Amino acid sequence: MEKDRAQKLLQYIGNVIVNGTPKALGAAGPLPSSVDPIIPDIKPVAKTKKSLKNILDMDGPEAFAKAVRQNAGLLITDTTWRDAHQSLLATRLRTIDMLNVAEPTSIALRNAYSLECWGGATFDVSMRFLREDPWDRLAALREAVPDIPLQMLLRGANAVGYTSYSDNVVFEFCRLAKDTGMDVFRVFDSLNYLENLKLGIDAVGQAGGVIEGVVCYTGDVSDPNKGMYTLEYYLEFVRQLVDEGIHVLAIKDMAGLLKPESAKMLVSAIRAEHFDLPIHVHTHDTAGTGVSSMLAAAHAGADVVDAATDALSGLTSQPSLGALVASTAGTDLDTGIALEEASALNEYWEECRGLYAPFESGQKSGSADVYIHEMPGGQYTNLLYQSTQLGLTGQWSQVKKAYASANRLLGDIIKVTPSSKVTGDLAQFMVANNLTEQEVIDKGDTLSFPKSVVEYFQGYLGIPPFGFPEPLRTHVTKGQLIEGTTLTCFEGRPGADLPPMDLSLTKQVLEEKWGLAGQHQIRDVDVMSYAMYPAVFDDYLEHARQHGNLAYLDTRTFLTGMKVGEELSVNIEEGKQLIIKLISVGEPNADGIVNIQFEVNGQPRMAHIKDKTVGGDVQSRPKALKGVQGSIGAPMPGVVLETKVSKGDTIEIGDSLLVLSAMKMETVVSSPVKGIVNKVIVTAGDQVDAGDLVVEVEEN
Repeated sequence: MEKDRAQKLLQYIGNVIVNGTPKALGAAGPLPSSVDPIIPDIKPVAKTKKSLKNILDMDGPEAFAKAVRQNAGLLITDTTWRDAHQSLLATRLRTIDMLNVAEPTSIALRNAYSLECWGGATFDVSMRFLREDPWDRLAALREAVPDIPLQMLLRGANAVGYTSYSDNVVFEFCRLAKDTGMDVFRVFDSLNYLENLKLGIDAVGQAGGVIEGVVCYTGDVSDPNKGMYTLEYYLEFVRQLVDEGIHVLAIKDMAGLLKPESAKMLVSAIRAEHFDLPIHVHTHDTAGTGVSSMLAAAHAGADVVDAATDALSGLTSQPSLGALVASTAGTDLDTGIALEEASALNEYWEECRGLYAPFESGQKSGSADVYIHEMPGGQYTNLLYQSTQLGLTGQWSQVKKAYASANRLLGDIIKVTPSSKVTGDLAQFMVANNLTEQEVIDKGDTLSFPKSVVEYFQGYLGIPPFGFPEPLRTHVTKGQLIEGTTLTCFEGRPGADLPPMDLSLTKQVLEEKWGLAGQHQIRDVDVMSYAMYPAVFDDYLEHARQHGNLAYLDTRTFLTGMKVGEELSVNIEEGKQLIIKLISVGEPNADGIVNIQFEVNGQPRMAHIKDKTVGGDVQSRPKALKGVQGSIGAPMPGVVLETKVSKGDTIEIGDSLLVLSAMKMETVVSSPVKGIVNKVIVTAGDQVDAGDLVVEVEEN
C-alpha cells in the first residue's frame, strides 16, 4: 500500500515536471518563491481564564454568546485561513501551510473570538483545484488548534454550494460539520431572503453550533439618496433574525461598502435596540477604509470584528490585524492579542505568500470604485482570473462596469455568493458578447444566458428584497422549465419544493462506484461532498485514484515539481516519511513517453509520463456564420458538458441545445430559431472558443 501511494505521488510530480502546473489551477503568475517560510517560535502562556472554546464546549452556545457580550475589549476573528486568501489568492491556500503554523497560531491568537477556516469557496476549491478533501482539512485544523473556536461561512439553504438543496441535506451537512470540529456557523443568505436563512439557522441550532445570523450589507445608510437599502430596512431585518433565535448577529459587508460613518450609524442603532445581542462586523478593505470602519463599529458597540494577518490583509481582503491590535492596545477596546506575537505569525505569512505568487491578481492598490461596482472582495480576484481565462484579458475595466450594469438588470440585489456569481456571470456574458444593458433587455428572449442567471430568475436562490425585474424575468425564463417540474419559477423558498435526498441510497451508489475498486472508503462526509458538488467530487476521487492524497506535498513541489538533484521529504501519515530524490528526466520517445528516475527512501523508482506536447493535431473549429440565426456559435470559451439534441430533432425557439462550462460558470446554449437540427458539431468534453460553430439548425 505504501509503495502504491509513493508511486502515485511520483506520477503526479513527474506529470508536473513534464507537462507543467495543471492548467485548471490557474497558476498564471510568477513562479513560487524559493524561500521556505520559517515557523515562528512563540512560547506558550499559562491560562488565566476560561477560553471561549472552553465555555462553548462546557456550557453551550448561549453561554458563549453571553461571554462574548461581557468581554472587556474588542474581540477579533482572524480570516487568514479562509476569506483573506479567498480574496487575494483565488482561494488557493493549501492545508499544509495552515497546519505548519497552527501551533504558534493557537498561542498567539488564544484570546481571539474565532479562526475562520472553512466554508464559502474553500469547500469546492479544495476538491476542484487543490485536490484536497475539505473534511480532512477541517478535522486536521481542529486537532491542531483545540482551544480556539473555529468558524465557517454557511450560505443558508445553499450550504456551501451555489444552488438550493433538499432540507435534509443542509441539516445533515451542519451535523457533520459540527461533529468534525466546527463551532461558529456564520449563516447568511445571498439575497437576505429570510425563508432561506431560517433553514440554515434551524440546521445549525439542531447541530448544536453557535448561530451567527447575518444581515448582508449593501448600499450606504449614511446617504439617504443611495437607494432602497435604508437604515430602517436593516433594523427590521435584524429584528426578524433575533426572533429566529440567533446567538450572535453578524453584519456582513462583503464588498467593503460600510464607510466609517455608516458603521457608526448602523451598529449604534442596532445596539440601542438589542443591548444583549453580540454584534460581529465583517468587511473588506477594497477602498482602504477597513481599519477606520472597524474602529468606528467597535466604538459604536460592536463586540467582534474581522481582520487578517498583515501579509494577507488590505486590498480586497480584510483590514490589518496588526493595525487593529496596535490601535486598540491599552484602551477599553484592547484585543488581548500581543502585537509582538501577531507580528511573529505575520513573518511566516509574508514568506508563505511568496509560495502563492502564481495566484497573485496583480492588484497594486485599493480602489474606491468599489462604491460604484459593489463587487465583493472575495469575488474580485476570482472574477479577474476567470475573465482572463474567458478571453477577456485587457477588458477588466469593462467587466467592472458591466458588473454594475448586471446588478441593475438583476434588480439592485444583495451581492454575495451565490448571487454575486450570478452578477459576475452576467457581467462577463455581456462583455464577451458586446451587449449593452438595454440590449440585454431587448434581446432577452433569444439570448443563451449563463445557467446561473436563468436559475436566479427562476427563483433557485430565493426572492430578492424588492422582487424580480420585469420584463427581463419573463424573457429569461420563457420556455425554461425547472427540472422535474412543470414550473418555470419557484414561488417561495426553493428547497421547500425539493424532495428529500436519499442519503443512504446515494452512499450505496458511491460505494459501488468508488469503494473497493477505487480504494476509497465512502464516509458520510463524502456523501455530503457529492450532494454539494457531484461532478467535482467524482473528478476529485478519480484524481485521487490516480495520484493519491496530495495534501502531504509541499506547495512549491505541488505547483512546479522538482529539479534534478533535489531531495524532499513527505510525511504521508504519522510516523511514515518518504524521502524523494529526482535523479534524471529523459527525453520523449516516439510515443511521447518520458522516463523519470527517482529515488524513494534510497530505492530506485521510475515514472513514465506522457508528454502532452508530443503528437496529436491541433483541431481548428469552424466559426458560426454572422447574420445566420441557424448557425449557432458558443457564446464564450469553455468545455462542452453535454449535448441535448441530435441531428434530425425538431426544436422550438428557446430549446436547450447544449451545456458549456468555464471556470465554474455553466451556460445553457439555447436555440434562437425554430427548425430541425441539421448538424451537432461538438460532443461532451470538447473545448470550444467563443464564436465556434456548435449546432446548425435548418429554420422552418
